[in-house]
Amino acid sequence: MSESIDASGAPQPVGAYPHARRVGNLLFLSGLGPRVPGTDEVPGNVYDADGKVVDYDIERQTRQLVANLDAVLAASGASRSDLVDITVFLTDMARDFMRFNAIYAECFSEARPCRTTVEINALPTQIAVEFKCIASLDPQ
Repeated sequence: MSESIDASGAPQPVGAYPHARRVGNLLFLSGLGPRVPGTDEVPGNVYDADGKVVDYDIERQTRQLVANLDAVLAASGASRSDLVDITVFLTDMARDFMRFNAIYAECFSEARPCRTTVEINALPTQIAVEFKCIASLDPQ
């Protein structure tokens, strides 16, 4: 049996999926980006007249992403300390990894889940970073 979780404090998913799903003591979070809840603004994005991103701030995006992560975890009865694995997707590893990693280290200074970071060509919205997470919770 599994439980679907939707977090009112996080941006709405961009597809037909919940924010998270709990199965036993495992919590699987759907891909989560740095959009601002309620507005879908992406912090730090700079757009040209046609709406194309011409620059972005990976630090601002990372901080918003962690805030969104916290909202989904809280709605699930969890916290960062429950995370066991994070997959990080970056659209420009060479440009962003060092700055992303510095913010990540601040945010996960105590809870240190396993992590894999990969570069991809694009994400579903105009974002430069996304998390996919698994947490382990106390049994219900």
